Amino acid sequence: MSQYNLTMKIICIGRNYAEHIEELGNERPEHPIIFMKPDTALLKNNEPFYYPDFSKDIHHEVEILVKIKKEGKSINQQFAHQYYDEIGLGIDFTARDWQTKVKEKGHPWEIAKAFNGSAPISKFIPKGERDMTGVNFRLEKNGEEVQNGNTSLMLWPIDEIISYVSRFILLKTGDIIFTGTPKGVGPVSVGDHLVGYLEDDQMFDFEVK
Repeated sequence: MSQYNLTMKIICIGRNYAEHIEELGNERPEHPIIFMKPDTALLKNNEPFYYPDFSKDIHHEVEILVKIKKEGKSINQQFAHQYYDEIGLGIDFTARDWQTKVKEKGHPWEIAKAFNGSAPISKFIPKGERDMTGVNFRLEKNGEEVQNGNTSLMLWPIDEIISYVSRFILLKTGDIIFTGTPKGVGPVSVGDHLVGYLEDDQMFDFEVK
């Protein structure tokens, strides 16, 4: 049976790293920014990402992923760690040209965030005894490091994210949370090779076609 089910949700957190907020010239939010991607955005098993014909400015945003293991709502932050035991790595591909257009008009972001294949995800590994407040992760493009982050730099740590999201959205088994991207986002092009690492574990390795 697939570890992903058709009822799972992809919940994403925007603007969770101060230096990323600065590099895009955005305002620092008072609360976590939540947006969603449909299951058709998922890209699994190192399948290639096919550059869409509607955009000329697709950016990579590498992020730590959390997979929810049991149902919960209005979760107290001190118990949030009990709602996940697997973590992964993913990319929130963003059509930056479309995002700029819709933001200028005050419209939702989904057209720039939720398109087909916009959520490549890695395998998931046990959280174990890992301290989730100090996890390193990075993205390499064509052999060069382009993003490097640590969860200690999150404005809202993972347990706080889970608690906050669950106030508004019932979390279910198999839901995936994208926890935000660090600085260094930038464009991808056809032919690029993307490799993601969580600490020293290679998590994904795929091409842009």
